[in-house]
Amino acid sequence: MKLHDLRPNEGGGSKARKRLGRGIGSGLGKTSGKGHKGQNARSGGGVRPGFEGGQMPLFRRLPKRGFTNIYAKEYAIINIDDLNKFADNTVVTPELLFSEGVVKKGKAKDGIKILGDGELAVKLTVKAQKFSKTAAEKIEAAGGRVEVI
Repeated sequence: MKLHDLRPNEGGGSKARKRLGRGIGSGLGKTSGKGHKGQNARSGGGVRPGFEGGQMPLFRRLPKRGFTNIYAKEYAIINIDDLNKFADNTVVTPELLFSEGVVKKGKAKDGIKILGDGELAVKLTVKAQKFSKTAAEKIEAAGGRVEVI
């Protein structure tokens, strides 16, 4: 198979682009699908998203709800099930979790929290900012240690 043999699947794939201003037979000649005059026919014409012609827009008609706590902590969460990939007696630190791709660095603004979903089959020393009660119990039950940074 070569590049020129590639075709979209039947009923799907690519759609021919509109060739504007290419004569009357194209169906998009003369006004190029913009109709006759008016705001939308002009260069740079049209209205911003959400504009409803001066009517009170939907997003302003709806009531406001709740608030955003600017002091809220944002922890990246992982379950102890995800720690089974490490070998016995490994010291699991946030840096190791980032380098192994278990946690994305951007998610862990205020650190990492370990939750207790799943089972832990290996003995580990886990260092993180927060642990749930069940996670700490399961890590210690597997013979490991929990260290809050």
